[in-house]
Amino acid sequence: MSATRDSTLANPEQRIADLERQLAERTAERDEALQRETASTEVLQVINSSPGDLAPVLDAMLEKATALCEAAFGTLATYDGERFAPAAEYGVPIAFATFRSERGAFGPPPGSSLERVVNGENLVHIADATADPGQAAAPLVQLGRCRSLVCVALRKDNRLVGAITAYRQELRPFSDKQIALLENFATQAVIAMENARLITETREALEQQTATAEVLQVINSSPGDLKPVFEAMLEKATSLCGAAFGVLWIVDADQIRAGASHEVPVAYHDFLTNEPSSPGPKSGVAQTIRAKSVLHFVDAASGEAYRSGDPFAVAAVELGASVLY
Repeated sequence: MSATRDSTLANPEQRIADLERQLAERTAERDEALQRETASTEVLQVINSSPGDLAPVLDAMLEKATALCEAAFGTLATYDGERFAPAAEYGVPIAFATFRSERGAFGPPPGSSLERVVNGENLVHIADATADPGQAAAPLVQLGRCRSLVCVALRKDNRLVGAITAYRQELRPFSDKQIALLENFATQAVIAMENARLITETREALEQQTATAEVLQVINSSPGDLKPVFEAMLEKATSLCGAAFGVLWIVDADQIRAGASHEVPVAYHDFLTNEPSSPGPKSGVAQTIRAKSVLHFVDAASGEAYRSGDPFAVAAVELGASVLY
């Protein structure tokens, strides 16, 4: 009897220390859970207040993920199948942030965590970037002073759509809990991106339907009068395409002329009004008419029509300051 009591009460100071340790562990777990719940609630609030607007949602997610993972800074990039594009960043050192801004969209650097993600890995955890062959000489280390990092792929139906990365500037690998937390934020980011895409597509479809209905109203109210119809069509098309200005061209016998214009710069409008000739055979307009299909000229200033001196192409670029059409 006394042996049992002695074993139970033996070393009471150690027993008290064990209880205090257990209490501290439970308290830490409770605080971590509360922090995660608070972060999730705050992100959901941003999502609800920004329907279809992805930028503030990704910013909020990355900020919470970086803080909860005890990282110095974090980045989130989207992927289009060829290049990554910066979508959010938090706490990034100025030198590295400047480099990212100037670089813009980029292909995954050879040997980098992003290349490994592109090649199929869902999680890349590098304990010491300065000792990693693919990272040691990278701007991430040289400009961002990164030591430890963890990169998680963003995948939708097994298709890579981006990556979220947390970085530390001291040699301190991430714990399993912190990695799991970042994976959870990655899942939320994919859901947010998909929701934003669906909302955007729905909004665009509604805008197109509304524009079509408004043009039909103009047609019904102007029987036989094409001018207001063309103007309404062009206005809606220019707006929906996010274009600076637009011209609707008409083939009249052997001539091509501007039938309507919208928000055209004054100098270019004067040219279209006073120019007696038609766009030449090398012009984008003539090429489109001959092709009887949609043609996309990414850089009008590098096109054959402009380089050959076609008056209409030159006017579009120099008077209309047109780069894309």
